[in-house]
Amino acid sequence: MFPYKLIALDMDGTLLNEEKKISPENRKWIHRAIEHGIPVMFATGRGVQSVAPYVEELSLLSPMVSVNGGEVWESPDILLSRHEMQKDWIRELQSIAIEHDTWYWAYAVEGLFNKERWVEDVDSIQWLKFGFYTEESGLLPKIQKLLATDGRYELTNSHLCNIEINPKGVSKASGIQEVCSLLDVRMDQVIAMGDSLNDLKMIRSAGLGVAMGNAQDGVKAAADVITSSNDEDGVALIIKEYIFGEKG
Repeated sequence: MFPYKLIALDMDGTLLNEEKKISPENRKWIHRAIEHGIPVMFATGRGVQSVAPYVEELSLLSPMVSVNGGEVWESPDILLSRHEMQKDWIRELQSIAIEHDTWYWAYAVEGLFNKERWVEDVDSIQWLKFGFYTEESGLLPKIQKLLATDGRYELTNSHLCNIEINPKGVSKASGIQEVCSLLDVRMDQVIAMGDSLNDLKMIRSAGLGVAMGNAQDGVKAAADVITSSNDEDGVALIIKEYIFGEKG
């Protein structure tokens, strides 16, 4: 009997190496877990459009959490729930980005939009997540403080130079909880692995919260275990040890 019943993986900076590929070792141990009846799912900030090639590569049929919990999928092609951003929030966030001259992007049901490819009619789109990116020193904390006082938003990041925004209470952790209810699995039976602040809540709430060797310091501090980096098969090492009891 395995102590863990579900493995939830962040993608960028976790499962994927710096070339955005899945290593043979990670692939091997993911497939071994699946063969032994343990679902392996993505819990990612990406939209489903950019997740699909990796789902296909691994032949996954498992549930999935996309856009930081904005969508929860029963399987790669069956939507379980969707948590949208309000249209006026998107207009407001875009105005803040323009005012501070930052790069911005947003995931929607209809696809990915950004500063260079925006939409004329915001009301015609089903919005899921908004993001700011800037390398200008001091600007990101200023925007973070402005948004934090609002109370409407869940604020995280997937990189030290960005802020990602979902509706308050929507996170990878809330998405995984929905999947747990679907699969009749407890959160303490979940292994969750990640590297950025958008992984923090799922790492804290999982039975085994794993930070990558390349993770942000706050994520490492919250984790139960720190594994090797995304370029050193850190995902494979955790599955090998904590599912199958094999070290090294």
